[in-house]
Amino acid sequence: MPPRRWILVSLRRRRLFLFEGDRVIRNYPVGLGRTATQTPRGEFKIINKVPWPDSYPGGPLTVYGTFWMGLSAPHYGIHGTNNPASIGKYVSHGCIRMYNRDVEQLASLVSIGTEVKIRPN
Repeated sequence: MPPRRWILVSLRRRRLFLFEGDRVIRNYPVGLGRTATQTPRGEFKIINKVPWPDSYPGGPLTVYGTFWMGLSAPHYGIHGTNNPASIGKYVSHGCIRMYNRDVEQLASLVSIGTEVKIRPN
């Protein structure tokens, strides 16, 4: 049985790390919550995965990019963005923003139930 995959989000580094067991297999830059709407800290799970079609005019694509992975923290998730300049900054309402290509790759590598740990450093 292969080691389980899990995610670590470093708030200080503004990076998301995908682990397989104790080994990092991918890492990505992310945008995080601003001071007034901070990204929650703690341990969560991915509870849903939803691709957003490019053809959805004025819909979720404008907010969530091409993919959404909801967390067990209500109203928070890991998602793409239509504003790539926001990656690496503290600008969201608490969600974890990724480049669309990165969130699509991550979504293909994790499953519902994957553990997500969000830490200060």
